Amino acid sequence: MAVSFIRNQTPFPNAQSADDAVGGLLAVGGDLSSERLLAAYRAGAFPWFEDDKAPILWWSPEPRAVLRPGAMHVSRSLRKRLRKAGVRISWDSAFSEVVSGCAAPRRGRSGTWITPHMQLAYGRLHDLGYAHSVEVWRGSRLVGGLYGLSLGDLFFAESMFSRIADASKIALHHLCQRLLLWGFRLIDCQIPNDHLRSLGVQSMPRTEFLALLAANDESQTRRGNWGATIDAQATQVLVDS
Repeated sequence: MAVSFIRNQTPFPNAQSADDAVGGLLAVGGDLSSERLLAAYRAGAFPWFEDDKAPILWWSPEPRAVLRPGAMHVSRSLRKRLRKAGVRISWDSAFSEVVSGCAAPRRGRSGTWITPHMQLAYGRLHDLGYAHSVEVWRGSRLVGGLYGLSLGDLFFAESMFSRIADASKIALHHLCQRLLLWGFRLIDCQIPNDHLRSLGVQSMPRTEFLALLAANDESQTRRGNWGATIDAQATQVLVDS
């Protein structure tokens, strides 16, 4: 299949035309404007590249890695950490710090796909109320978290990090619990791998994933600061009880 070249105002090609021989590469070019990024997610694509000076690469893999909010696998050791880790969770209070944590060098890997331009782009989506973070704190220190964006009842997870054991898993667990409460259907985890499978992530055919996207009701998108929303809901529960 031919990979499309995107220029300004060019719509995204049909995700089914992605070149699966090279991992689902769909298109090359374009920019990281908020409008372009939102259009990409609506089309079933996402950016992934490691050089801000090179053209942007857009992907739509076959199959897609997805997690149902109620299907995360919580191991015995993780369950214990959730009870005794001595951490607190916050939402949308340190978005840029979480993205920076995800972009930091990791053991056994050089470079990062969360480039400076990518960090700025998702920061703009956060300012617009689409991108969100879950933060894990030990005292005043940020020890883990994750970020992604929300459209309708789908959450598109981008990356997570840990500075203490299982901090990213703790963030994911709290995200799943919150999305389950809010009636979200799916978390997109992009590309399947063994680590994700150990957390309950499954592979979904691209056709099925695109059908879910087509049926996604974006009028239900929870824009704005999720921390403020969650705090308000908790206060309401106390008032009503």
